[in-house]
Amino acid sequence: MVQLVKKIYNKFFSEEKHFVGRLNSVLGFTPAHVHLFKIAFYHKSTINNNLQNNTKNGLFQSNERLEYLGDALLSFVVGEFLFNKYIQADEGFLTKMRSKIVKRKMLNYLAEQMGLDRILMEFNQANLSPSMMGNALEALIGAIYLEKGFIYTRDYILNQLVKKYINIHSLESFDDNYKSQLLEWCQKHMKEINFRVISKSKNDKRDRFKVGVYIDGIEIATAEDFNKKSAEQVAAEIALTQVQT
Repeated sequence: MVQLVKKIYNKFFSEEKHFVGRLNSVLGFTPAHVHLFKIAFYHKSTINNNLQNNTKNGLFQSNERLEYLGDALLSFVVGEFLFNKYIQADEGFLTKMRSKIVKRKMLNYLAEQMGLDRILMEFNQANLSPSMMGNALEALIGAIYLEKGFIYTRDYILNQLVKKYINIHSLESFDDNYKSQLLEWCQKHMKEINFRVISKSKNDKRDRFKVGVYIDGIEIATAEDFNKKSAEQVAAEIALTQVQT
């Protein structure tokens, strides 16, 4: 009864009713614990005076803890789904398939399809990066779990994310591990390859990496990202187009 009253208040009378309405379109329900879902959209780099004013109430938090929880839930739910779907598949295949679904690039894509970027822009003064969207999605999953429990969260992940936006069958043969492909190409052609961090800088209080790909000592491609591994993948993708032409 208390939960129902909270939901009615949040939807029709709360100062947050605009945000609650946006959430409803994404989640399919009106949350009782709105503060959890607000935290899900606050990146650690953000500077928000309104949030800082709530420090005494324990609300001044980034979405990192919720992100941690959502990451664990996502990995387990997707792993269980693949285990039941591909009964004859070995561990290697299942691990690769799970990686394709829960990797940062895919999560960024899912978050964009859901419209989370527009909500993020309302909550953060820093420039949005693609990784911030994937982080917010994981945090949102963590918030859903705390609000609705495991069964609802599992169904949400499978029905509203995996089955709605991902073509599982096309993913089976799709390989976007460009670093691995480039390493295989170099091994096949007896080339020496190195990935080097060219520079590391701060952008909106976050580390930003510039990575270079060197084949036989010659710089082939460079790329920048807030995540070192992501920068390596982008640089490897560019390098592949260079060496295969």
